[in-house]
This record gives sequence, structure tokens and C-alpha cells, in this order.
Amino acid sequence: MIIGVLNLTLIIPSSNSLKDKRQVVKSIKDRLRNKFNISVAEVGEKEKWQAAHLAVVIVNDDKKYLETVLNEVIHFVEGERNVYVEDIATEIL
Repeated sequence: MIIGVLNLTLIIPSSNSLKDKRQVVKSIKDRLRNKFNISVAEVGEKEKWQAAHLAVVIVNDDKKYLETVLNEVIHFVEGERNVYVEDIATEIL
């Protein structure tokens, strides 16, 4: 069993309140779960209006597959109009 972990720090410049931020983050999390069948959670920056920290986890027995999926997740989030990816950290355990 191999575990892939991806940490993303996002900036949401259009957010003017926590409610705005939560709508954007929830939409991204739901679409990531549906598209990639991964676990995703907001794990930091919960009280900041324009920042979010997401953790993505996927488990498989093929390291190459994990790397491919995590890279696709990065490209998907980078393609979002409402957010900018400030920091990316990937780890394969």
C-alpha cells in the first residue's frame, strides 16, 4: 500500500467573507472528490477570508498512478478561475 499526500495553499482574492470562501472551497472539494475519487479536506487557514489550505490523500499500490493523479489534481486546481495556488507540497509514503 502506497499513500500519496498533496498539500495545497490557495489564495482566493475575490472572497470578501468566510461565507464566500467556504462556497469556493466546498465547490473545489466536491468536484475533486467526484472527478478523482480522492479524499480532500480543508486543514488550515480556516478563519482567513482569502486563504485556504487543502490536504488531498489517495491510496493505491502503484506509485506511478499516485503521482499521475496528484499531478492531475494540481492542474485541475491551477485551472480554477477563483483561486491561485500559492504553495504545493507532495509526499509519497
